[in-house]
Amino acid sequence: MTQSVSVLLFGITRDLTGQSAVAVPLNEGASVGDLLSRLHQDYPALAGIRSLLVAVNGEYAESEQLLAHHDEIALIPPVSGG
Repeated sequence: MTQSVSVLLFGITRDLTGQSAVAVPLNEGASVGDLLSRLHQDYPALAGIRSLLVAVNGEYAESEQLLAHHDEIALIPPVSGG
């Protein structure tokens, strides 16, 4: 069964996709790693970001963490400055 998750985009991820949020269809039981693979497939420019982090429900997530359709998911790009 396919579910769609909403992903919030910030900084360079928003610039590269031209959107502040995207809906990503995933199979039930999909992980953060599966999400990233799908995003890289749909938006190849995102694959060039080296230290892209994923937050799920306000907490940084590892690639093996499973996702549910109601999770709040955000891509956190690297931040520079000083």
